[in-house]
Amino acid sequence: ALLAKRTARWKVDAFYCSPLGRARDTASLTLKQAGREAVVYDWLREFHAPVKDPETGKDRLCWDLLPGYWTKIAQMHQVETFAKAGIMATGRVAEEYQRVCDGIDSIIASCGYVREGKMYRTAKHNEDTAVLFCHMGVTLFMLSHLLNISPVNLLHGVFLAPSSVTIVSTEEVREGEAYFRCQTMGDTSHLYAAGEPVSHMGYFAQIYPENP
Repeated sequence: ALLAKRTARWKVDAFYCSPLGRARDTASLTLKQAGREAVVYDWLREFHAPVKDPETGKDRLCWDLLPGYWTKIAQMHQVETFAKAGIMATGRVAEEYQRVCDGIDSIIASCGYVREGKMYRTAKHNEDTAVLFCHMGVTLFMLSHLLNISPVNLLHGVFLAPSSVTIVSTEEVREGEAYFRCQTMGDTSHLYAAGEPVSHMGYFAQIYPENP
């Protein structure tokens, strides 16, 4: 409800949403207030590309890796190579990442910005605003693509609280050449202003013993 109050001041040209219930519930109050509907895309669901845990042999998420593991693998720190490095190569990480990249690029292309290498080309500057209701993991994978940063670094170094706001915008230093700049990441000022506590769901602060 507080997020809906915050977004009421925005001029939104298009809404997009994950198909998962928690994202749709969050979006519902904003959409009702605006009298709008969101386009639902399957690729906006939480990033799902299970990998094999080397210790148990079972499927697990491809993030929340121990720092003593991923920080030592140089390929993990490069957006071009992370998906084929170490544990990442045991699942469909590369394919799912490409699906997310293609998805967000399709939205950006609808505004006239076409991916070219690590930047975007445009024939005409665009001021449209698109709002996406999705999840922490898939958001960080999208930011990885837009900012050309390995998602491994983002997944382990950034926390996005439930109902937080992340804002990125195109910046054209030279006409026709655009790059994305992150203005706000995981902002929860709408919660603080109303005295609402911030949920730490998805933030792991537990210390695991060396020999459990």
